[in-house]
Amino acid sequence: MEKRFSQFKTDFAVAPVYLKNVSRIQGLLAGYFFALLVQTLLERELRQAMARAGEQSLPLYPEDRKCARPTTHRVIEVFASIQRHEVRVGDGDPQVMVTKLTKTQSSIIRLLGLDPRTYGLA
Repeated sequence: MEKRFSQFKTDFAVAPVYLKNVSRIQGLLAGYFFALLVQTLLERELRQAMARAGEQSLPLYPEDRKCARPTTHRVIEVFASIQRHEVRVGDGDPQVMVTKLTKTQSSIIRLLGLDPRTYGLA
């Protein structure tokens, strides 16, 4: 639990916030709580899927070094390079261009039971 709260100052870069209204303070804290909850659940699902698939590690570190216990921060970094562009010329249909997935990105999507076509990534 302490690890999660330390992420407030690192991953979320939380700085002092001055709010006077109690309901706004509660709303801000609820937002951070839900972000931590989603982060924890993503890590849990990915790690359990890796165990079910018999995968000991994923190449999430620089130079494709192995990572046995992926964190949400690492996973987000792996997907940070994906871009999606939509170009529309005149009244024609838009042309959609999406970054091709790497082997690691495809593996993570597969492990989480997601379909890359849902997101226009296939």
